[in-house]
Amino acid sequence: MTPGKRMVVNIDNITLVETLLQYFFIVGLSPLFAGIFSKVKSMVESKKGPSILQPYYDLAKLLKKETLRPKGSGIVFIYAPYVIFGIYSLISLIIPALIPDPIYFTASTDFLGGAIMLLLAAFIKIAAAFGSNSNYSALGVSRMLSFNFLAEGTLITVFFAVSLITSTNNPYTTNHFLAANPLQNISVVHIFSTLAFFMLFLYETGKVPVESEGLMEFGMIDAATNYEYSGKLLAISKWNGYIKQFLLGSILLNVFLVPWWLNPTFPWVFLNIPVMFAKWLLLIGIVLVVETTLAKLRLFRVLDYLATAFAFSILFLIFTEVML
Repeated sequence: MTPGKRMVVNIDNITLVETLLQYFFIVGLSPLFAGIFSKVKSMVESKKGPSILQPYYDLAKLLKKETLRPKGSGIVFIYAPYVIFGIYSLISLIIPALIPDPIYFTASTDFLGGAIMLLLAAFIKIAAAFGSNSNYSALGVSRMLSFNFLAEGTLITVFFAVSLITSTNNPYTTNHFLAANPLQNISVVHIFSTLAFFMLFLYETGKVPVESEGLMEFGMIDAATNYEYSGKLLAISKWNGYIKQFLLGSILLNVFLVPWWLNPTFPWVFLNIPVMFAKWLLLIGIVLVVETTLAKLRLFRVLDYLATAFAFSILFLIFTEVML
């Protein structure tokens, strides 16, 4: 075997290691960040709070429980959590969540493709909730459908406008451009995009000021779609929620807020793990400030909230066209 061929094999092996590292970091540690958020929130509220490992305990307990299927539920209800898990797994391999250089499956899609996959996962979740024949789930889905048209418009508009900055839909190229040009991060264009995506992140992850799982049934939106799940299916559904939160948070951190400090060189990529922990602690702190200083919105004000986020994304698109 020639030296050139050995080098190709070595590069492929490194890419495989980086791919597995990012995938298991996202899928395996996403519940941990949810646990850290709950723990820090309890500390801010002067409570003892659960362990940061509580999400893992909950998942392990649910995986051992019997799975009950509602009478009359269809095949979509049963397999939807697994399909959504697969979609989020693919998204985990196409965004710069830990490795700032392209890895395997990165070339399979781009910003807009990632947005479409997120919307596909939401559609499957809605279809599964309707298939459960539960009035509570149907109520939650009706609210979700009432609000999601603005959330989906914001997501697509922000990703489309971000791609105009670097004339590419590749999230890795965007991350490199923003990391190499710090002044772009304080431009009007970038500020509007960050505000829009941050507001969308709060809505999609069930954070204040939109809604919370701790409210009564009337205030629930996303959580209502999981009412009829139990056992293993409920565990996978909760895990999907953790992964989705981590994916959106990583995009917010590495593309909009702090695109720096990710090392692309092997084996120094392992240092990106503590870097991402630090970034997530920053994001958790920002979200807690919002949650503890702003009052919860009434349900009918959610449309106003999302309309504001959509307006920011439209302004971002306009400024992108005018200023670039």
